Amino acid sequence: MRELGLINGRLVDMNENVVTMEDRGHQFGDGVYEVTKVYNGKCFALRPHLDRLYQSLRAIRIPATYTFEELVQFHEALIKESGITEGSIYLQITRGAAPRVHPFPEQVVPCLTMSIRPSGPVKQELRDNGVKIILIPDERWLRCDIKSLNLLSNVLGKQQAKEAGCYEAVMVRDGSVTEGTSSNFFVVKDGVIWTHPATNLILKGVTRTILLERLAKELDLTILEKAFDVSFVKGASEAFLSGTSTEIMPVISIDGKLVNDGVVGPITRKLQAAYTQLIDEECGRN
Repeated sequence: MRELGLINGRLVDMNENVVTMEDRGHQFGDGVYEVTKVYNGKCFALRPHLDRLYQSLRAIRIPATYTFEELVQFHEALIKESGITEGSIYLQITRGAAPRVHPFPEQVVPCLTMSIRPSGPVKQELRDNGVKIILIPDERWLRCDIKSLNLLSNVLGKQQAKEAGCYEAVMVRDGSVTEGTSSNFFVVKDGVIWTHPATNLILKGVTRTILLERLAKELDLTILEKAFDVSFVKGASEAFLSGTSTEIMPVISIDGKLVNDGVVGPITRKLQAAYTQLIDEECGRN
């Protein structure tokens, strides 16, 4: 495949220099982003990703200068011209380029950049056997519901997980377990799925929404969007993560303590199978 990028509607080579030094995304993290998975040459769940993009733009007062239809066309152009079948598309919109001052600049045009990269399926070993996580303090700003470019705390947390030999770091704020550095977090107790409510303290993940609003209903599963603490987590019978790149990922160890004796539970298995089936149906995979 060709590694391609896009800036303001124009396809470019990934090695081309396209962003100016005074772009506010570069200087302030003043922008938002989305990542969409490509399966079998088709974007999965593109509409909810773009809906959330517009919500994030409104939240930080960046004007939307491209329509929904134009953004869909850009995604399709990247897929067609790159020849990719399995991968991901990263989309970023910054406030634009202007001399570096903190207040919003006037008469500046937002900058759209996109890139497409190959990525294989989630490792089958991890899907089958589950992953280890650690719990860390949630030190992010208070608007975690905005998918902004400000990800330093997430980056540091993910690195901490890597150094601990774990797949993910799940964050805890004021005693409540919120979410992972790049995923939403769920536990199962007494047959009920628990996850933190979609407040300003977490990102309302697209996969999370699919799980809550579609898969759980189809499988007749009960979900509570309610805050819970660390002791509740460590008494859970199952735990799992969700995310665009993570899909549905079983958790079998938390801070070194096994969940369900390290065996992936039946509710997690049902959700994994249902999510995979949905991708197959939506993207025409065999």
